[in-house]
Amino acid sequence: MIDIGDIEAAAERLSGIAIETPLLQNAELDRIAGGTVLLKPECLQRTGSFKIRGAYNLLSQLSAEQAERGVVAWSSGNHAQGVACAGSMLGIHTAIVMPEDAPAAKLENTRRLGGEVITYDRYSGDREAIARSLAAERGAAIVPSFEHPHIIAGQGTVGLEIARQSMSLGLPVDQVLICCGGGGLTSGSAVALKALLPDVSVYTVEPEFYDDTARSLATGERVSVTTSKPSICDALLTDAPGELTFDIMRQLVTSGLVVTEAEVKAAMRFAFRHLKLVLEPGGAVALAAVLATKIDAADKITAVVLSGGNVDWDLFASIQGELT
Repeated sequence: MIDIGDIEAAAERLSGIAIETPLLQNAELDRIAGGTVLLKPECLQRTGSFKIRGAYNLLSQLSAEQAERGVVAWSSGNHAQGVACAGSMLGIHTAIVMPEDAPAAKLENTRRLGGEVITYDRYSGDREAIARSLAAERGAAIVPSFEHPHIIAGQGTVGLEIARQSMSLGLPVDQVLICCGGGGLTSGSAVALKALLPDVSVYTVEPEFYDDTARSLATGERVSVTTSKPSICDALLTDAPGELTFDIMRQLVTSGLVVTEAEVKAAMRFAFRHLKLVLEPGGAVALAAVLATKIDAADKITAVVLSGGNVDWDLFASIQGELT
């Protein structure tokens, strides 16, 4: 298990690389919640999501020989962009296996950032197997999206910033809601939050039908969820939490929350209309949980991570145009 020292070291490596996103407050959101809500807008982060934090933390620690051989990753989009960006900054070739139906913005941005994109059919292919085969062929290092101590520590700088920023505002958080896929962001952030604010409660938030972490936390062991249900929350569609990440979450996370697609869309509309922020569906699930009162926020200080804003314009415009 990583510790606060690992996350503080990651923060030093990321100084001047990752943006220290602010904590934002909104009167209308506070009114709805009945308490104080502090928003962590990682949609404003470099590459549009928190993923640059873990990617850069791992790539910057590769040996010269590993860096020369390049890296291989697999991702639905946000990790891909983080890896491509970190690789470009460090002069490391990056190859990323991505679903052929990933949002066009994520595919285009990954290429623009210097990543070599290899697409596959998400319904018939195994992205991890493809990536590992390619890495073996090239002698390249693997950069997993969440299942690595350096990735977890890098993502944990989000929680470190929340704790430090909220305390400096005189508003130490009582609870934190985090959008959850494989658990890298949640597990790393939970380590940092619990180290600085021992009484804080940490909650994962997932889309309906893909609530593997919530189910795993409820049973105390990793649970896989298999479904053919489509979801707009492409960034969070994992089958099960990681082994490393769940070992941490099982100890430090209070429980998991689940939101519907309608609630996610409502959160995206709220963010654009009241906060002037563009959120992708997966980046809006934690906000959705507050707006849909999936958690008691009355008279509490609640931090909400807005984990990403990489959404195709057509989908975003369609959601904004829906009647509320």
